[in-house]
Amino acid sequence: MLDWESDELTVHTQAELLGLHRSGLYYVPAQISADELTLKHRIDELYTRYPFFGSRKIAEELGINRKAAQRHMREMGLAAVYPKPNLSRQAAEAGIFPYLLRGLAITVPNQVFTIDITYIRMLRGWMYLVAVMDWYSRYVVSWEMDETLEMPFVLSAVDRALSVATPTIWNSDQGSHFTSPAYLSRLQTAHVAISMDGRGRVTDNIFIERLWRSVKYEEVYLNEYDSPRQARQRLSAYLEFYNHRRKHQSLNYLTPAQMYAGPNRTEGRPVAELSN
Repeated sequence: MLDWESDELTVHTQAELLGLHRSGLYYVPAQISADELTLKHRIDELYTRYPFFGSRKIAEELGINRKAAQRHMREMGLAAVYPKPNLSRQAAEAGIFPYLLRGLAITVPNQVFTIDITYIRMLRGWMYLVAVMDWYSRYVVSWEMDETLEMPFVLSAVDRALSVATPTIWNSDQGSHFTSPAYLSRLQTAHVAISMDGRGRVTDNIFIERLWRSVKYEEVYLNEYDSPRQARQRLSAYLEFYNHRRKHQSLNYLTPAQMYAGPNRTEGRPVAELSN
């Protein structure tokens, strides 16, 4: 890398030319105690195994107070959405939409995309992974990683997915990222019907929860990442394997890529995948 303070090329430009993610160039290991990091990792393992656990059960299982469990879960992107008085009006104001998939026959690729965020542990910190999945084929259409839960990495994944295909329905949970005006406006501009899981209904987004279990048990928990760059490289390789080599019993032992391409189409990799 050049000295960005004295040369004309900015760090952003240099990162693009070298095919690197800019966040990895600025990375400084998070200043966090070993005890807190261990606790977050334990919460991650417990929530991955039992995604229906709320803060009360997490606190009970780990022997910590509930406020501490809520704080850690919020920092990890696991905060629940609770109903409040006058729910219908507040839901409309908060950008919450009804769940559209109950009883719906999902029979073709690009009929429904679903999106979610998960916590990725590292040796001295953590990152977040967002993925957009085609519901019918389980194909990961796009993904992105970042060290914070700020919006840009989510919007980047959304833009990549929409560059591949425009689904009929786009499903998510009711988290703050997915009720934000910047996120919703992209989907509305694309004329996509927006669907959101009911509060506390993990099964409403079951396939992406299964993706997270596969990612964690087959990759993340088997490795120790020293840096965001290493985590991104390892997850990129795993998602390549997941899409193109990992056969699913529920898909009649086809890969997600084969299901996404369909029997009458030549299998290819969408632009969104190649850009990660």
